Amino acid sequence: MPEQRVAIVTGASRGIGRAIALRLAKDGRHVVAVARSEGPLNELVAEITAAGGSATAKTCDLADSGAVTAMIESVVSELGRLDILVNNAGITRDNLILRMSDDEWDDVINTNLKSVFVACRAAARPMMRGKFGRIVNIASTSGLVGNAGQANYAAAKSGLTGLTKTIARELGGKGITANTIAPGFIQTDMTKDLPEQVIEGVKAMMAVRTLGTPEDIAACVAYVTSDEAGYLTGQTIAVDGGMTMC
Repeated sequence: MPEQRVAIVTGASRGIGRAIALRLAKDGRHVVAVARSEGPLNELVAEITAAGGSATAKTCDLADSGAVTAMIESVVSELGRLDILVNNAGITRDNLILRMSDDEWDDVINTNLKSVFVACRAAARPMMRGKFGRIVNIASTSGLVGNAGQANYAAAKSGLTGLTKTIARELGGKGITANTIAPGFIQTDMTKDLPEQVIEGVKAMMAVRTLGTPEDIAACVAYVTSDEAGYLTGQTIAVDGGMTMC
């Protein structure tokens, strides 16, 4: 059984998830990187290992509840523990609500919300046995303020807030915290193709007048999942350059 904390990071093959995996490994965690595609995961594990870190890869279709449960059970069986769960994976199927199909709704809800519930449920018992747990669910500012064309995505990400608060209340007495991080506009594959006019309009809405980086989110995750963050739970932290502040 590894002496260091074991952290599962979903959606770890690129973007925010990849940055989170790299940061947690740098901070001494054994990272289990999870995604659907094996190739990018193997590249990530190789990078972590070359830098002196510790990591393994697991492929999983997060829309498949049975596969999610089996993946987490296999991690606990192989490594003997589970300390940190970062639910980062997500998809988009954007459309205006009058045009959105049932399949577009269901695909996003199943991947972005239901899979998180299933993962948290599976992770709860091994965390309880270890008397320690850090659950972080990556939401979005779309879930805080809504976004035209993203009824499914905003609903799923908003749902994470209520789910996370409930988990925090149910498991807080067991040494387990649960928090939500809501990224704003971050420089990833999801934003790189936006027109320059849109980017400038977004920047104008922010106090810091710039897009964030995946590393900004990873830094927040690093603290929230640390041993020192035991008194922080049930919170939604918007890492968005001040875009949604009240």
